[in-house]
Amino acid sequence: MNVVIVESAAKAKTINKYLGSGYKVIASYGHVRDLPAKDGSVEPEQDFAMHWEVDPKSQKIMREIADALKKADKLILATDPDREGEAISWHILQILNQKKALNKNTEVERVAFNAITKQSILAALKEPRKIDEPLVDAYLARRALDYLVGFTLSPVLWRKLPGSRSAGRVQSVALRLVCDREAEIEAFRTDEYWTIEALLSTAKGEDVRSRLVAIDGTTLKKLDIKDEATATAIRQALIGQNFRVASIEKKATKRNPFPPFTTSTLQMDASRKLGFSAKQTMQIAQRLYEGVDIGGETVGLITYMRTDGVQIVPEAVGHIRDVISAEFGKNYTPFAREYKSKAKNAQEAHEAIRPTDPRRKPDQVRRYLEKDQAALYDLIWKRAISSQMAPADIEQTAAEIEVKGADGKAYGMRANGSVLLFDGFLKVYEEGRDDRVLTIQKGKDDPSDDDSDNRRLPALAVGDHLKDKEISADQHFTQPPPRFSEATLVKRMEELGIGRPSTYASTMAVLVDRDYVRIEKKRLVPEDKGRLVIAFLESFFKKYVEFDFTAELEEKLDLISNDELAYKDVLRDFWRDFMAAVGEIKDLRVGDVLEALNEMLGPHVFPDKGDGSDPRLCPKCGSGRLSLKISGKYGAFIGCGNYPECNYTRQLTQSADGDANALDGKILGYNDDGVAVTLRTGRFGPYIQLGEAAGDEKPKRSSIPKGIDAATLDFEKALQLLSLPREVGAHPDEGGAITAGLGRFGPFIVHENAGTKTYVNLESIEDVLTIGLNRAVTLIAEKRAGGGKSRFQRNAPKVLKDLGAHPSEGGAVQVLEGRYGPYVTHNKVNATVPRAKDPASLTMDEAVSLLAERVANGGGKKSKSSRAAKPKATKAAKPEKAAKPAAAKKPAAEKKPAAAKKAAKTAAPAKKLARAKA
Repeated sequence: MNVVIVESAAKAKTINKYLGSGYKVIASYGHVRDLPAKDGSVEPEQDFAMHWEVDPKSQKIMREIADALKKADKLILATDPDREGEAISWHILQILNQKKALNKNTEVERVAFNAITKQSILAALKEPRKIDEPLVDAYLARRALDYLVGFTLSPVLWRKLPGSRSAGRVQSVALRLVCDREAEIEAFRTDEYWTIEALLSTAKGEDVRSRLVAIDGTTLKKLDIKDEATATAIRQALIGQNFRVASIEKKATKRNPFPPFTTSTLQMDASRKLGFSAKQTMQIAQRLYEGVDIGGETVGLITYMRTDGVQIVPEAVGHIRDVISAEFGKNYTPFAREYKSKAKNAQEAHEAIRPTDPRRKPDQVRRYLEKDQAALYDLIWKRAISSQMAPADIEQTAAEIEVKGADGKAYGMRANGSVLLFDGFLKVYEEGRDDRVLTIQKGKDDPSDDDSDNRRLPALAVGDHLKDKEISADQHFTQPPPRFSEATLVKRMEELGIGRPSTYASTMAVLVDRDYVRIEKKRLVPEDKGRLVIAFLESFFKKYVEFDFTAELEEKLDLISNDELAYKDVLRDFWRDFMAAVGEIKDLRVGDVLEALNEMLGPHVFPDKGDGSDPRLCPKCGSGRLSLKISGKYGAFIGCGNYPECNYTRQLTQSADGDANALDGKILGYNDDGVAVTLRTGRFGPYIQLGEAAGDEKPKRSSIPKGIDAATLDFEKALQLLSLPREVGAHPDEGGAITAGLGRFGPFIVHENAGTKTYVNLESIEDVLTIGLNRAVTLIAEKRAGGGKSRFQRNAPKVLKDLGAHPSEGGAVQVLEGRYGPYVTHNKVNATVPRAKDPASLTMDEAVSLLAERVANGGGKKSKSSRAAKPKATKAAKPEKAAKPAAAKKPAAEKKPAAAKKAAKTAAPAKKLARAKA
């Protein structure tokens, strides 16, 4: 018997059918071991020794593999045909050798196939090879680099920039791209310009659209007509004049088809045309690759989807050309095309993404697929088919038109158009278009930003006279470059040679997961936290977020995979310079860091007011200087340097709804008692305040909920918000008050009676302000009838994993599913599981580390042993608080000195080293 190892269960099931009873196919479910998320997993001082850990699920799988090998003649490692797949095979073999689970006579082979088809698999089994050690070395170098950067930079961030979560080798460079684009948008200054267009008519009454391009022989540039007065004068000069065709130029052009998909181009076009995220695209493509059930047979529909190669094997090219000839005719397949990747550092050994059988048309398999699968397969099929089709033949026409204006000036107009003579590959597929990045500069021509080249022109001849039907002067404004979408960011990263096909989707996910960017209308918008991290890295680790440096490192990894460079040499060179950079800022104070960020982020956080005043002058006290402030709990905000005398604070940046500073202190009106209702802005955003503070008594305040624009908030709405929570009325049947209010989860009503509360969430803020008693009673009755519990009446949390007894203290350690995500619990101490960590793979060591860190930071309850040492008065002897004697207080010797507290607080980030993620 032969044992075959693949990565997924779906693949294992399909391949077992192809190979028969002489083979046992086992799924590894991806990587079987990884570097533990704790300090010391990579040891530079020990020649970069790497300490791997097998998670419990993989231990079970490895036992299954070891048991199967007891009676096996051959072990066939058939993991995916990329660097990650090679590494998985290497890990499996390493573990088996350590366990001595391989017999001396057991052969070990490595095979790789690009498609899950019987033909591809059988062909691969005939060409076995050894594990590609240089490819594994390149994987080890990448893992070590990512680990070392993440686990070294992240603690530095925690200490110098509290509230930040992590930094990574590739993720930080991708984040810089997003932040740099945002800075371009903010620095962009809009320019007004005007265009003159004429709708002309031939003698036969056919329309000709043209645009003014020259005046008195001088070619107009984009911004030459700057105002309405100039545009109107030109328009008036052209009305009713004689327009004459001066010249006609026709030019035949060809549009060649696009190469078949790579990972990045698939993600780009799926984003443009289907609206898929990079992660969603890869998940769907994985399913198409592994196989779907078609008529009772599991069929892999596409080739391997993690690739940067654009070539297709000759056999597949022949099948594609046969389909084209049969479907569209031989004139659509003039010759076989060969493609070469233009991407920096592309690995040409990998085939492009294509259908495994081009004769399997999208319409034939659509009924077997889910909607998203069918859409993605259709896109892949069309791109692959069109890549071997004939070019499109297009005739472009440009007509130059002269006219003498009423003002005596000679004006030149131009009419452009094109005719599609032969559609070629356009019959099947046309690539989606990215946003144009327009960086308009005065005095320079800009490419046409309309579709005039695609217009159809009537037959024209030199000397033809045209009449004007309409002359228009149109106002325009230059536009800033658009924000990156996932598709355009992937494209830019590929152009720069940053990252690899298998990393693009995970890089995007990490940026969102870390709250460094958010996605708005499919655009990547940097959060303030992300901009702070990039500003810090550019200030103190500039080299390591440079595009060229990151791309050069990727090139070195490729040289390692080609066996042209030793991977530990690369690690040594990197680590020496990197640690020197870290050492340079170890004594830097947080205040120095903040001042550096103040300068770098100045235009962003302290925008010019336009009146010549100092943008950093405190608007409240008039003398303090505004500066970045950092709170470990609440993140970054802007505060006055005169604190505590002046307590002015605001959010880091202004909202899109308007300048919050301009609204701060705005009087909305006066209530019946003559007390002012004002709009204020704080570190958490705008809010409403009634009156002013009087001594220790705080004035009544209300935050402005989402959905209400602070800039347009009126006095009546402000009074309604200040009235919350409001009593809707008494329940007519059960008694007890029904109250409407705003909570941390949004608007709600609550009925309280006999010590029990029933909460009902409301859809909008308007419901809180307007809901009446009848509707409130109905909603409460529906809530109870439905058997639903409010979010405040929850069931016991679900147990995700039982880790067993605590190794030193005893008592169960469990991983639970909480309302805010998974967490570890032991003896009433709860510690959040990091987002990047799969709770099912959490080990006891990791859990104990998280719990210890939680206790060190003041979280959870103390153990019985620690409580026993604390003096405790008996219940009977306990005096009233007002008369509590000094002897009943905690002895001074037991109190933690302020210096010790400060030291513990300073040391806490270092303890988080065990949780850092690259």
